[in-house]
Amino acid sequence: MAKKKAEEILGVGRRKTAVASVRIRKGNGEIQVNGKKIFEYFPLSFQRNIITSPLKLFNCEKKYDLMVRVKGGGLEAQAVAIRLGISRALVTDNDDLKGQLKDLGYLTRDARKKERKKYGLAGARKRFQFSKR
Repeated sequence: MAKKKAEEILGVGRRKTAVASVRIRKGNGEIQVNGKKIFEYFPLSFQRNIITSPLKLFNCEKKYDLMVRVKGGGLEAQAVAIRLGISRALVTDNDDLKGQLKDLGYLTRDARKKERKKYGLAGARKRFQFSKR
């Protein structure tokens, strides 16, 4: 007899160049980021608070296990990308949560990205030093 795979809910979050793929399943509150415990990957408490804020909002921190794959960007952008992925997965699981998450801005994708460098300039907007003589 084939073993039935535990039901997983997938959510994808992005911020700048960071992309997070979040898998949520029923469990006891264990969070793994790229195969490491959350405390090892995100050493600062406020980064962990950003990530777990959607779960804390509905008191379901100990209800779900999270498996997160994240790449690109820095730790801050990765934390916000994971939060968006968790929020999207929670809404997929229970549509009633959408209003509260949307009011807090957890379902809004931050579209700001680094502006590209233009030709003839030192950076995106910075110019080369001007010399009159």
